[in-house]
This record gives sequence, structure tokens and C-alpha cells, in this order.
Amino acid sequence: MSSENNPLPSVAESARKTAKELIARGRIAMDMFDNTDQARIDEAVTALAWSIYQPERARELAELAVADTGLGNVASKILKNTRKTFGTLRDLSRVKTTGIIEEIPEKGLFKYGKPVGVVAAVCPSTNPAATPVNKAMMAVKGGNAVVIAPSPAGYNTTARTVQFMRQQLEIAGHPKDLVQILPSPVSKDLTQALMEEADLVICTGSQNNVKRAYSSGSVAIGVGAGNVPVIIDASANLDDAAEKICASKTFDNATSCSSENSVIILDQVYDAAMAALEKAGGYRATAEEKQKIINTLWIDGHLNRQVIAKDADVFAEVAGLGEAARSARFFLVEDDAIGSTHPLSDEKLSLVLTVYRASDFDDAKEKVRQILKVKGVGHSCGIHTANLDNAHSLAEDMNVVRVLVNQAHTFGNGGGFDSGLNFTLSMGCGTWAGNSISENLNYKHFINITHVVTTIPEDKPSEQELFGDYWGKYGRD
Repeated sequence: MSSENNPLPSVAESARKTAKELIARGRIAMDMFDNTDQARIDEAVTALAWSIYQPERARELAELAVADTGLGNVASKILKNTRKTFGTLRDLSRVKTTGIIEEIPEKGLFKYGKPVGVVAAVCPSTNPAATPVNKAMMAVKGGNAVVIAPSPAGYNTTARTVQFMRQQLEIAGHPKDLVQILPSPVSKDLTQALMEEADLVICTGSQNNVKRAYSSGSVAIGVGAGNVPVIIDASANLDDAAEKICASKTFDNATSCSSENSVIILDQVYDAAMAALEKAGGYRATAEEKQKIINTLWIDGHLNRQVIAKDADVFAEVAGLGEAARSARFFLVEDDAIGSTHPLSDEKLSLVLTVYRASDFDDAKEKVRQILKVKGVGHSCGIHTANLDNAHSLAEDMNVVRVLVNQAHTFGNGGGFDSGLNFTLSMGCGTWAGNSISENLNYKHFINITHVVTTIPEDKPSEQELFGDYWGKYGRD
């Protein structure tokens, strides 16, 4: 029989068939899951956490991630696999997501948590193990199933991670199809089909993927781009600030969207702060080296994958920097220009930290604003200070979701044990960045809520109470 009578399915049709099958298996798993029993839900979440938290698995997945993607370093990824998972488990273990999850007697309200359905979780190459587990834990906490759409670059790592999660679910007596993964090879068509078929899309990764998630026709939550600027003001503890910036900047070779990309130092303490940053491991590039760094980091306007997220000695060698630079932990590149034609003010995904001098605090805030206009609006910024008024002033004036005070930004932005932000690997950036949430992704985004509404004593103020002040100023005409 001719191929005209039996045409082969198109790529899009094949992708849609695969997506539908995965979603159907997810729905069956949800039907089998004890998603009205909070204890059983919590046990499944703990199983997912243990699947990556086990020391030997945390290391295996970290090593595989670096081998797969060439991004970051093993030690940092081990810490990311364990710390983020442990913190997220802490957060999730303290909340209810099924049955009556909240009662407000004075309002006569009872809130019931319900699943949202099958979740499509689009994950980036920078965190091919930690992010899938993080999203799966939150999804299953809501009684949902999840299908992971990995980055092609990190597929082997994510597939191994999903294998571990499915094994632990089975050990604990839960349906393994609560967690699935797109088959290899992953393509844009396959990821798009999954997003269109899912009940909810959670997209972490490129802004192109985020835009496609929001246009998929499914309910979607995406994240914005990072490009974190941090101020060191005149009151800061300079050694403490420098050590925290170094620890944050060098973590996983700056793969995190929360990694500092620029530091703005007030003129009053500029020289002392630079000395503290050099003491902490920074290498202060010369004017000639600055140009070498720019020429190495960007090729035809795009970040050079040969040097992004690489160890400092690798970057220094490729850039042709001297021996002193090769033994540094990160690179300090001073600049005075900000804008789309000045790449050092953009996100760098490398151990390069741009340094700006500000004449006063207002000038420092303006530089933060201009940097965020280049990229990163909505995401976050930070300040090292002993003057909390400056932190509040920064928060009042900047269109960002998070302002971190005296913290290593990479460790604090996605949740910390010494701050109030919940643990996550997906940071919502509000409408400033075209996102539907302006907080860290958390369990609340994975549940629907049914409200039982009972009557209460009437709460109806008089017209005078509501309009009196207005009438007194402007009359009743």
C-alpha cells in the first residue's frame, strides 16, 4: 500500500500522542494515590526527598550533571541537591494540603485543599537534578502527578533522577507514575505538546520557554531572568560583605539566577571594599584584561559556552589572563557604563563580577535601577548595610520581588534557614518580568481551594463610617 494512503504522522502529531499518553498515566496514578490522606501524601513527599538526599545519590547526580552539561562544579551541586531538598521538605512537612487546610471562624470560612491535576515541569540544564525533585515534591504535596520536561543538555541526569524518584515511590507503596519524564530525544515539539496537555505548567529556564508556557493554553507559572545587583554602602561590614559575595558568586560557578552579577560600592568605602573583595578571593582585572574578558565572554553578542559556569582557572586560561588570575576564585571587572550596548551590565553566568562606583546612596540606587532595566527587573537585588533604612529605601524604589539584606544572595534568595523565604529553585518575578506570581514558588501554587462559607453576624458599616471623611472634605455633590 502506498505511503499516500498511509501517511506517516507528523512530528507534532507524534509529540501530542506521546504527551497525551503521559498525562493519561499521570491521571491514573492520581486516582490510585491516597491524596486525601495527609500522612500518606507527606510520606510520598519524603520518599521523593530521600531519592536525592541520600549521600551517594546526591554525589552521583552531581557528578553526572557536570559531565552532562559542562556547567558548574560537583561540590556545589551536591550541596544544592541536599540543602534545597532538605529545606523544601522542612517547609512542606509543616503545612496541610488536603481536607480542611485552614479555618477562619470569625469569617465563617473553611478551606479545603484539592489537587490541580497533572503538572508539566519544565526544568533547566543548570539544575538537572535538584529542580525536578523540588518541583515533584511540591506537586505531589498537592496530591498531583508530574511529568518532567528536562533540558536536552541535562537529560541523562534528569532521567536518572526520575528513576530514583520512581523507585522510592514504589518502596513506600505509592504509584510510580506520579513522576514521569518525557522520552528521549526531548524536542521543542514534545515539550510544547506536554505544556498544552497539562493542567498546570511550571516553567523554569529560558525566557523563550517561559513565553511558550504562557502561550500554551494551559494555566502556567513562569519565572523571570536574573541579573542581581548588590550595593555595599558606607555602613557595611566590608569583610563580611566580601566573604558572602565571594561564597555566593562562586557557588556552582555562578550558574544560579540569584548569583550576583554586579556590585555597586559607595565612593566613601570603595577602596576598602575592593581590598576586602580581593582578600576574599577576587582578582582585580586591569583595563587590558577587562577587554580580554569581554572578548572571551561574548562571541557575536552571545555568551560563550566555553567559559560560562567554568572554574576560574579555566576561564582565566581561555581569556589569556595572567598566573595571578588563574589562582583567583572570581574576577572583579570595574566599569562605569550601563545599558544594552554595555555587556558587563548584563547577566554573565560566569565568575565575572562587574564593579561600579557610586557617589552616594541615591546614585547607587539609580545604578541598580539601570542594571535591572538591562535585565533582571522583578527578580531581586541586595544590600550590605548596617542601616536598615537604606534597605527599606531600596525596596520602596526598586521593582523587584526580593531585596536581600546582608546575605549571600545565591543562598538566601531561594530560601534559607536563617530567613523567612521558603525554599525553592523557581523564583517568581511578578508582572515586572511577565510572571503570574511575585513570590518564591511553593506548595500553594499546586493546590485548588474549595471554600465552605457559613453565615456570621452581619458586618455592615454605616454610610457615615465609609463616606464621612470624604463628605467632610468634598461634600456630597
